[in-house]
Amino acid sequence: MKVLDLQCRQGHVFEGWFGSEDDFQSQKQRALVQCPLCGDDHIEKRLSAPRLNLGARAPAAAEAAAPAHPTATAGTHSPNSSEAAMLPPALQAAWLALARKVVASTEDVGERFAQEARRMHHGEVEERAIRGQATPDEAVQLLEEGIAVMPLPLPVAAKETLQ
Repeated sequence: MKVLDLQCRQGHVFEGWFGSEDDFQSQKQRALVQCPLCGDDHIEKRLSAPRLNLGARAPAAAEAAAPAHPTATAGTHSPNSSEAAMLPPALQAAWLALARKVVASTEDVGERFAQEARRMHHGEVEERAIRGQATPDEAVQLLEEGIAVMPLPLPVAAKETLQ
């Protein structure tokens, strides 16, 4: 199994697992490797250190001598835990989790979004959480009619199961 650090043109960083380098290249050529956040299929490998499982643990003396946590030296900035938790990969994961929650708790009405929103607003159908597509003109018209709408671009990965 080959684990690669990947990045799309928008700078989103993610991990991909492949059976081999040939498997990665084959999937990439067929546009099957996509960014889970934006769906971009222009993916590049990032430099990453290999992980070697040699089956042996470090000697206890070496573990005791190494500090458990890196320490900051005078004049340098060491991020606190809340700053460290908000690094881009953490933000990406949080955004993807939120997007999946939105997908799971709403009904996709597709291009009928404006029509369904009006029907709910006028009491023709029961109100429910919906999502779908509307043109910019339709969105403006809905707002002018007093119907609250919000654009929310959902990543492709939020709409499907990851394997």
